[in-house]
Amino acid sequence: MTLTTALLTLTAYLIGSVPFAVVVSKAFGLNDPRNYGSGNPGATNVLRSGNKAAAALTLVGDAAKGLIAVWVMRQFGSDAPSAVALAGIAAFIGHIFPVFLGFKGGKGVATAVGVLGAFSGWLALASALTWLIIAITTRYSSLAALVAAIAAPAFAHVLLNSPAMTAACLVMAAMLLWRHADNIKRLLAGTESRIGKKKSDGPS
Repeated sequence: MTLTTALLTLTAYLIGSVPFAVVVSKAFGLNDPRNYGSGNPGATNVLRSGNKAAAALTLVGDAAKGLIAVWVMRQFGSDAPSAVALAGIAAFIGHIFPVFLGFKGGKGVATAVGVLGAFSGWLALASALTWLIIAITTRYSSLAALVAAIAAPAFAHVLLNSPAMTAACLVMAAMLLWRHADNIKRLLAGTESRIGKKKSDGPS
């Protein structure tokens, strides 16, 4: 790894660390998303505030982090698949373990979609459609994320001629499954919250 690649990988992590859920909530005069609902600083939890515009802006911002991080690597560093994959993973990890929030971040779904989009538009579209179909039919954001995460590496294997990017998709899928461990338990127990449902309790 060259020094430039290493520095841009660190830059990708810092880009991923930008907490859009918190920033957008403050801009809209909303409560900190870490203090209500699931306690997760992500778009789905911001939606529980009832402000759809704030949730949408958070979703776009979190996805943009993945796109921008990979773009920066390609423009100012290396376009090699290994370097691109490294930048994508760094941005994803930045969202999950953001330095700006004491390494306690979101679950990474939107940022992962942004990274997939930077890898390939078709890859992102296939994964996003998978998420959308499951989300619409079940109204479980977590279940949709899990199915899309499992499908993404398979899509990458078919659509991309890049073992490095496919491996990056596998890493993100594994981390998404890990981050959704509590959601999996609630899904099995039938107590998982559905999309658009507000929670009055504290962070779970």
